[in-house]
Amino acid sequence: MPHPDDPTHIRHMLEAARKIQTFSTGRIKADLEADELLALGLVRLLEIIGEAATRVTDDMRRNNAAVPWAQVIGMRNRLIHGYDVIDLDILWRTITDDVPALVRALAKIDV
Repeated sequence: MPHPDDPTHIRHMLEAARKIQTFSTGRIKADLEADELLALGLVRLLEIIGEAATRVTDDMRRNNAAVPWAQVIGMRNRLIHGYDVIDLDILWRTITDDVPALVRALAKIDV
């Protein structure tokens, strides 16, 4: 039985990840350099995903190993603590390569 708050945190993660997909559709990496608001919005959504992941219980994480919990949380920490040196290449790769797989994994969680 999941912790009562786990479904909320999983939902927050999934909603933020889907927003990333919506906001980045039809965009290219150069758009991050040209549109500061876009870059800041995408960073914030990744921070939300990571923060929500920190609040998911260990049992929920163990039972859903398809979600790369440590990497998601690590990205949040990197963005928060390294706010002044965000590498847009890494940000773009995360958005285009990792977020779609994260959405698929989160969508499969039965909460």
